[in-house]
Amino acid sequence: MTKVLISIPDKIASRMRASIPQKQRSRVIVQLIEKEIEKREKALYECAVAVEQDNELNHEMTEWDVTLKDGLTDESW
Repeated sequence: MTKVLISIPDKIASRMRASIPQKQRSRVIVQLIEKEIEKREKALYECAVAVEQDNELNHEMTEWDVTLKDGLTDESW
């Protein structure tokens, strides 16, 4: 388990203390963070799927592939 120090507005901290019992706060905060992470990961995944399914973009990327080694040699720097 890792301890994390965060800053939150006084008003939110006061409301949290009033509505969430002390021994439940960490669990509640973890649940909220997990929910937010899942939401963001889902959005990122959906974006990646959309990019993979974009035929026009994939065709353009294939055209750019020919330039990957353009002007490069195997010299070590």
